[in-house]
Amino acid sequence: MLQAIVIGVSLFLNSAAQAEEINPYDMLEQVATKTFNRIKTEHSQIEANPELLRTVMEEELLPYVDYNFAALKVLGKHFRTVPKEKIPEFIKVFRSYLITTYALALSYYNGQEVIFQPSKDVGDDSTVTVRAIVKEPGRPDINIAFKLRKSNKTDEWRAYDMVAEGISLLSSKQSEFESILRQDGIQAVIDSMNNTISRPINLNPEAKG
Repeated sequence: MLQAIVIGVSLFLNSAAQAEEINPYDMLEQVATKTFNRIKTEHSQIEANPELLRTVMEEELLPYVDYNFAALKVLGKHFRTVPKEKIPEFIKVFRSYLITTYALALSYYNGQEVIFQPSKDVGDDSTVTVRAIVKEPGRPDINIAFKLRKSNKTDEWRAYDMVAEGISLLSSKQSEFESILRQDGIQAVIDSMNNTISRPINLNPEAKG
């Protein structure tokens, strides 16, 4: 019995140590590479049924996305004024909206080479930006970046924003929703997101080549 307890404690401590040593640069590269590889592997199925992209995003990317933080960042100053009972619904719909947004953003992917910046020590930093370049012969490079933050409670790193060619997904959505929030309220934003979610995923024609 004592031996089993010692083994159990050792396993827990080893797991905890490994969790503490996770580097956000390495984590993001591993997650993104796994996601890109799955899209490449399942390309024929995705061509036949583009909705599978939502499944890939939910299963591969979303576990590493801090959608709660992102949702509240999008609300910004309006968080103080929107009805508090609407916040859980907003976050739930925003989660599905992110899945759809990432699916649309990566619908162009068809095996292009993705090069990530080298990993580096983050020290005491609580936020990092992990950059990558999407390379395709005969076309300009595409610069993308993921912004990550470290949870004060769990010490886990999660992505909260994606930047493509200098355009922040979070900032663009904050700007897009700000006027709707100001003029029509949070329910109008929820309805707008649901409208986007309800539309079918259409692959970029370039992704079908």
